[in-house]
Amino acid sequence: MATEIRVPTLGESVSEATIGKWFKKPGEAVKADEPLVELETDKVTLEVNAPAAGVLGEIVAKEGETVGVNALLGSISEGGAAAAAAPAPKAEAKPAAAPAAAEAPKAAATKATDSGPAVARLAAESGIDAASVPASGKDGRVTKGDMLAAIATGGAAAPAAAPAPVAVRAPSAPDDGAREERVKMTKLRQTIARRLKEAQSNAAMLTTFNEVDMTNVMALRNQYKDVFEKKHGVKLGFMGFFVKACVQALKEIPAVNAEIDGTDIIYKNYYHIGVAVGTDKGLVVPVVRDADALSIAGVEKKIGEFGRKARDGKLSIEEMQGGTFTISNGGVYGSLMSTPILNAPQSAILGMHKIQERPVVVGGKIEIRPMMYLAVSYDHRIIDGKEAVTFLVRIKEGLEDPARLVLDL
Repeated sequence: MATEIRVPTLGESVSEATIGKWFKKPGEAVKADEPLVELETDKVTLEVNAPAAGVLGEIVAKEGETVGVNALLGSISEGGAAAAAAPAPKAEAKPAAAPAAAEAPKAAATKATDSGPAVARLAAESGIDAASVPASGKDGRVTKGDMLAAIATGGAAAPAAAPAPVAVRAPSAPDDGAREERVKMTKLRQTIARRLKEAQSNAAMLTTFNEVDMTNVMALRNQYKDVFEKKHGVKLGFMGFFVKACVQALKEIPAVNAEIDGTDIIYKNYYHIGVAVGTDKGLVVPVVRDADALSIAGVEKKIGEFGRKARDGKLSIEEMQGGTFTISNGGVYGSLMSTPILNAPQSAILGMHKIQERPVVVGGKIEIRPMMYLAVSYDHRIIDGKEAVTFLVRIKEGLEDPARLVLDL
């Protein structure tokens, strides 16, 4: 008896994944709940565990292939040693399983379901048969954009757009080519590249700068860091102060915590702060939910937990969804100043940078102070320049006088 291995539900708005690597080969024994294969989505990398004990049979979806939710990955033959004595044939010896799009045409309802819940909903609301809509998605799937285009044209097929010209890379000189290495981008890296480019193309993005004197925050941190760690079990960093300062500023300037949806502005009366974390596989942004309800200690604990999970590749999709504003800290890598890119569909992002001692004028005298440049990139379609500057000034004021954060001033 064989048990199928299928792609699990990947989370909200995630419909496909790429096979990263298989941890077992056909014919090898596996234990129940043992990690079998790694999947890379556009948000996170996750592992699929064995649904039963036995011997891994044929691998249907090979490394590098893109698969949808509930797609067949392989199978496990139950029976332990008996099954191991006659290992299942390797996947290489058989032709690859045909993708779903190559199968016989399905009923309209099935096609709409396979294309995603958004397509099924639009088909039901508009009365347009999804099977009659020209599909532009992978493996012949109808996308949400295909349905919207069909609705806009009254169900008539939208004219096919001319394919974008593909830039052809000029060949390298023979001596140089021999020293090059071509590596396929991971699904996560491809999505990062696509979303960053979309953010630049779709938003009227501007950046405003300011600088903050970190003297008081650093003094407060040095004074209480030992007792703080002893009581809360986590180190007192700077991110807790920045998150609280951002929340206070977001409450005063609600447009920075909003997003555009068509011709509407959606104001978020909650404060889910994304904290960008760099990993060896790319940038991920776990979200500190309801940060306004957390103390500085609560924020530091949550960020510490996210950091551990990010390093171990254990962040869940749910932990990286729903952010209303993002903080990116290039200072940990030594960046002195940069212009962060929006984390769509959010309307603004704060960039932190390296703390560097610089001469500044204080009370008519030149003093050496630990200074940090701050940058806020924002969507000018929804946030006016005055609002962006005021928002950044409020963050500066909260950090230079941290008592304001405690007193909610």
